Amino acid sequence: MIAFLSGRIAEKTATHAVLEVAGVGYLLAMPTGSLVSLPAEGDSVTIHTYLHVREDELSLYGFESHAERELFRKLITVSGVGPKVALAALSSFAPDVLVGAITGEDVAIVSSIPGVGKKTASRIILDLKDKFVGAVPGAGASSAPGAGSVAEARDALLSMGFSSAEVLNAIKGYSGPDADTQALLRHALKRLGSGA
Repeated sequence: MIAFLSGRIAEKTATHAVLEVAGVGYLLAMPTGSLVSLPAEGDSVTIHTYLHVREDELSLYGFESHAERELFRKLITVSGVGPKVALAALSSFAPDVLVGAITGEDVAIVSSIPGVGKKTASRIILDLKDKFVGAVPGAGASSAPGAGSVAEARDALLSMGFSSAEVLNAIKGYSGPDADTQALLRHALKRLGSGA
């Protein structure tokens, strides 16, 4: 497996980045949050990677952190969850928030991921809820705001016209009361207003 790549960002789009390493351009499909956090084109960066091998295709996925990659790897072990759905999950929620929703058995939050219905959400929870204790470094329910408050804040911000990438970035780093949607909204709006 290719664990990481270090090189220069040759291209950045809404869905992928091309990383030039020793004259070779690697196309990396990435979660929205990871793409947003990348430096500008031409800058150097190290990206954690996962190589997905199928009979007719090799696909390379890139992640901002080791925790994000490990969560991706766990998600694709669930029947009915392929790399595209796992990527959608990580584009919708930060790793700690997603782990919090899974360990908290919040079917509504997990089923809000594009491409995931209630049946698949229940399967994800059933298969993964006991596998996260110490398994995904830096990701855990205790450090995340309540999944319900995150969903409410996210929906409110999306209805205000912010993009999914902006919302995800704005919600990151919240450390207030877990169930306080209003406090989370204030935190996100402050970050969006300051361009943080």
